[in-house]
Amino acid sequence: MQQRPTGITILAILAFIGGILGILGGFGGFALGGGYVALGAISLILGIVNLALGYGFWTLKPWAWPLGIGLEIVSVVLAVIYIVGGQSSVASEAISIIISVIVLYYLTRPNVRQAFGRS
Repeated sequence: MQQRPTGITILAILAFIGGILGILGGFGGFALGGGYVALGAISLILGIVNLALGYGFWTLKPWAWPLGIGLEIVSVVLAVIYIVGGQSSVASEAISIIISVIVLYYLTRPNVRQAFGRS
């Protein structure tokens, strides 16, 4: 059995925390009603996806690696959209982009790829 890299353990725990917060936020959006229902639904879905990602990272499931890569790419794209659309400042989104780039870099390291059965 492959030993889980420490960084993956950390990412799994963060994904679990993010998933729980996303689900709580989703229910909060439903409780507020109105236009917040759509945001609540998105938050709920992302929360569930993050819980799945946490499980996949924790157990080194092969499908978790591309899911993690995909979610980080989506995070970068959304940050750029928020900046271009004026919904957020460059400074606040820069932090999100930097974190995503670091996670993407880490996920592409040979030992991490190998842990997920990727050569």
